[in-house]
Amino acid sequence: MRLLTTMAISHLLLSWLFIALPASASTTLQGDTMKLHIITNNQLITATLNTTPAAQAFAKLLPLTLTLKDYAGEEKISDLPVRLPTDGSPAGTAAHKGDIMVYAPWGNLALFYKNHGYAAGLVKLGQLDNPDELPAKPASYTARFELAGE
Repeated sequence: MRLLTTMAISHLLLSWLFIALPASASTTLQGDTMKLHIITNNQLITATLNTTPAAQAFAKLLPLTLTLKDYAGEEKISDLPVRLPTDGSPAGTAAHKGDIMVYAPWGNLALFYKNHGYAAGLVKLGQLDNPDELPAKPASYTARFELAGE
C-alpha cells in the first residue's frame, strides 16, 4: 500500500512539474528541446535547452537577468537565484564550446566559449545555436535569459 501511495504522489508531482511550466514554455517546446534567447549588448544569441529536470527548472526561472563573469578563460559563469535539481544526472561530463551547463557543486550557471575536459559535477542544460556569438570580452557583462516567444 505504501508503495502505491508513493507512486501516486510521484505521478502527481511529475504532472505538476509539466503543468507549472510557464505558458510560453509550451509554445517553445520543439520535440525534446526548448528555445532560449540570451540578450546581451543589444545582441540576440539563440540557444536550445534540453528537457532534463535541471533544464526545465532553469526554464521556470525565466525571464532572468544575470551578470556573467569570466572564469578560467573558458567560460562565463553566474550565480543562480536557486539551485537546480541535478539528481539523476550523470556524475559529470566534458564541456564543449557553446555548452550551457550548471556546475552542481557550486550551483552556478556556466556558458562555455572554449572546450573544457571532463569535470565532475557539470550537468548539461543545452547548447548555444552559434557558439561563436557568445562574447568572451569584456570579462563581465549582463545578459537577459528568456524563453523564445516571451
